[in-house]
Formats: sequence, structure tokens, C-alpha cells
Amino acid sequence: MTVDAALTRRSLLIAGGAAAAVAVTADASAAAPVFLHGVASGDPLPDGVLLWTRVTPTPEAQPGSGLGPAVTITWQVATDAGFTNVVQSGQVSTGPERDHTVKADVRGLQPATTYWYRFGTGGAWSPTGRTLTAPATDAAVALLRFGVVSCSNWEAGYFAPYRLLAQRGDLQAVVHLGDYLYEYASGGFTAGGTVVRQAQPTHEIITLADYRIRHAQYKSDPDAQTLHASVPWIITWDDHEVANDMWSGGAENHDPATEGSFAARVAAARQAYAEWMPVRLAADGAIYRRVRFGKLAELSMLDLRSYRSQQASGTAVDDPSRTITGDDQMAWLKQGLAGSTAQWKIVGNPDMIARVDVGTLPAWLLGPIGKLLGIPSNGFAINTDQWDGYNADRDELVNHLRANGVRDTVFITGDIHTSWANELVTKSTVGSPTAVEFVVPSVTSDNVDDFVGLPPGWAGPIAASIVRAANSHVKWAELEGHGYGVLEVRPEACRMDWYHVRDRKDRNTTATRVKGYRVPTGVSRLTAA
Repeated sequence: MTVDAALTRRSLLIAGGAAAAVAVTADASAAAPVFLHGVASGDPLPDGVLLWTRVTPTPEAQPGSGLGPAVTITWQVATDAGFTNVVQSGQVSTGPERDHTVKADVRGLQPATTYWYRFGTGGAWSPTGRTLTAPATDAAVALLRFGVVSCSNWEAGYFAPYRLLAQRGDLQAVVHLGDYLYEYASGGFTAGGTVVRQAQPTHEIITLADYRIRHAQYKSDPDAQTLHASVPWIITWDDHEVANDMWSGGAENHDPATEGSFAARVAAARQAYAEWMPVRLAADGAIYRRVRFGKLAELSMLDLRSYRSQQASGTAVDDPSRTITGDDQMAWLKQGLAGSTAQWKIVGNPDMIARVDVGTLPAWLLGPIGKLLGIPSNGFAINTDQWDGYNADRDELVNHLRANGVRDTVFITGDIHTSWANELVTKSTVGSPTAVEFVVPSVTSDNVDDFVGLPPGWAGPIAASIVRAANSHVKWAELEGHGYGVLEVRPEACRMDWYHVRDRKDRNTTATRVKGYRVPTGVSRLTAA
């Protein structure tokens, strides 16, 4: 997203029983001191799941230190929380070369089954995690629910949305759409100017040690530990896992003159991410991938940073040589959507794909909304860090969906901190949407009211009404709340419900459902739910 230094250098803008989920409270401080960063699972398959933890074998083996001995970790997977029926187990070696993180890609499990897992070393056991395998590819599935989150900024508040999602007990998985962490120095991107809790290291993260330390801090959060231990996560990255407004050759928040090689910074960030996140990357490091949930749904997770052209403005946004996906990922996405035998094609899409014209905003709102949407200072009313800045790619994808009769396509989106329900049209298909898009709010990162400096309920509603008036395909927009979404998928319809927390600065805050929209099978039209 676009950044303005004057505006703190950041643009404006999860099935099982509830009792079982609540029982999985993975506060690592209550377990052996060697497992300080919790446990996690991710990328579920019908026969397996990826398990993760981090071990601190000796006091000096701190994240990013490069110190500490090699150690062998035992892992167990059981059908019960007491581990009386262990069905899979093994050992993994780790050491300072991988920051003492541990991954076990477990196979030989049964589809659509709840399992419990743990790690052990030297007689000490980690907190117990709970995970679920995906349904068999050919299974008829009646219902799926996913928690959907993005933009979790340590300094801007507490990760209460994670706790609230874990308490539900009805989620198949959590989908995180990027900006899992932020790269800024302490004070660089806060809660409307307030540092709720200080980031570590306090300087901007650039080196491998820096990224490892920041990842470790995020994994120390008790709410993050609880949600990671409750359900599998399916994640992708956006820009802040490296640097703001990243593209394939650089980033707005990277200065080669003072911060060194951008390629070296990317390599460091990607290595730390691979070490610290419960994600199954390809052999070449690619993160875009698909996760299937029976006949009902297939989730395609995108990478919209590693292959994109540099952000542009003006007529350059129409240049067909510019790309947000890269050629290989676009071909993979088109083939996957057109060839999918799943009913619902869900796209984990870090950056908003719907067209946005900001209309005629008053001057006091144009700056904040412009920063939120990435609108250049020359006034072009397009979102150049989103798909709006890459019209040829969006047109190619939408035209492919239309030409091949691909229906029941739902984009779930993060990045811009706010809540939207959009029908997907292009300039040539206004009035005839091809897909729908649900955009979820930030977990904590600043929104319109924070940047304008007005109390909630003033700037956001005015801006949202103007944006909707200028964009008939935008069925709802809320530009102030922080929280999460819950995506419910059934054969007859797909719906998103948005939940906003009362106070992101309160660790014990509650959340309220503020809106729901659904799309029935066969048509790409949204109705309130």
C-alpha cells in the first residue's frame, strides 16, 4: 500500500465443537520454557497437515541470535487430546541455521478429521495444538466456515480478533491474507499516533536477524498462540512481510543507498517467513498454491508482490506489459479457475480487485482516502497499488472467467484495513458482474478515522457514502472498524459476515457483527444477509 511519511509512513488506508476449541489455549508460558512461541498448523490436506513450533533449547538460543545447539524434536499426532491414541509420530532436527524453528509435514492421516498434536524434547512437551484435515477431494461437503483476517500490526493494538475467532469452535481454517507483521521501526506506524506496545527490534527490520526477531515477537502474542493452536492456517504474504509497497524490484519503504541491496532484504525476509510461518512453500519458494475442500470449495492463494511491475499512475495503468501476478501465476490462476471441479472457486487475494473511483470527496477526506486507496497525488481516481493499477491483468482474468463460463467465484481480500462487499465488473462489463469480492478489515492497522483524527462515526460514513455513490458495484463499505470476517460456504450460497471489535487497544475487547452479504450459486449478485 502507498505510504506518506507525514501520515506515519503507512497508507490510509476458523469444524469442531466449541468446548474443544476453547480447551486449546496455547499460552506457551504455561508449558515447558523451551517452547515459548506456541504451536501452529497449516495448509491442510485430506491426508495431512503441516505442523510448526519453535524451540529454545538453551537461554542463549534467542530468536535471531544464531546461537544455541542443534536439537532433535519429537512430534506426535493423536486422535485425542490426552494422546492415548497416537497415530503418527516422528523426529525433526533443528538448530540456529533455521532459528530453531521446526516444521513437520505430516501425512497418513484421515480426511475431515480432528487431530491433536504436540512437540517434545528432553522430557518437556509443547502446548497441545488442535488441527483438522481437509475433506476428501470427492467428498460432498455441506458447510465450511473460515476465519478471514489481514493487517495485524503489533504497535497499533492487541490481536483480540484472533482470540475471538478461536472461541468460536466452528472454523475449518483461518485464512490470513497478508501483512501478518509490519517492518517499521517503533513509532513508524501506530494506533493513530499511539504506540500500544513496542515492536522489537525497535529499528526498521532489514536483516535476517531483524526479521527473525520481529516474527518471534508476533508469535509471542497469547491471542496469536491461541488461534494458531486451535485450527490450521492458510496464509499468504503481502508487502509488509518485506517492506511497504513492495514490487518485484524494490519497495517504497526501501532505500538502497542506506539499507543495502533490496534482493538481499527480500531473501532475508522470505527465509524468516519460511522458518516462522506454518506454510508449505514450493521448492522454488513460491507461495501461490491451492487448497481443496471436497467438492464444495477450492481456495487459490495468490502472491501479488513477488512478480508485479512497479506501481504506476496515469495512463500507464493500462499498459499491457505491466503485471500484478506475473505471467506464470496468471496462467496458473486462469487454468485453475476454469478447470476446477469444485463448486465454489475462492481466491485468496491480498489486494483489492474491484474498481474504485473515489467520486467527489471534500478536500479534508481526499488525502486520507487517497492514502487508503493508493491514489496518486496527480488526482487519478484509481487504486494503483491494487488491481486498479494493473488493468490489463484484471481484464485478462475477468474476460477469461466470462469466456469460459466460470461461475461461483469469490475473491476474499485484505490490505486496505477496511470492510467492503463488491461485485466484480470492468469498464466494459458494468451491470454484469463476473464474480464477487469480500474485503475484510485490519486486525489492528489504522483506518480513515485514525488518519483524519476525528472520532469514529464522522469521516468514515461520509467517505463510504461518496465512494458507493460513485461505484454502483460497491454494495457496502465501512472504513473505520477493525476486526475480522467469517466466510460461510454452502452448496446454495456463500456469505461473509463482518465483525468489528469495540477497542483494538483493549486486549479483552469484544466484537459485534456489523454486516453480512451473500451470493447465491449461479449468479454474481450480492444481497444483504
